[in-house]
Amino acid sequence: MKINVDWDRCTGMGMCESLAPDVFEVDDDGSLIVHAEEVPEGMESDVREAVAACPTEALSLEGE
Repeated sequence: MKINVDWDRCTGMGMCESLAPDVFEVDDDGSLIVHAEEVPEGMESDVREAVAACPTEALSLEGE
């Protein structure tokens, strides 16, 4: 599965980071850093939760 980010929608609220901190990080200036373009093995559930929790719907998964 590939992680897609709509950068125009992302506001850096950090919900994704709180649910999948090994994949998502919000840096000090509020910018999202995605540590993996593909969902790492064993992290599928956490990443799905993070995508679903995004309040601006900036995250999506491709290849489900």
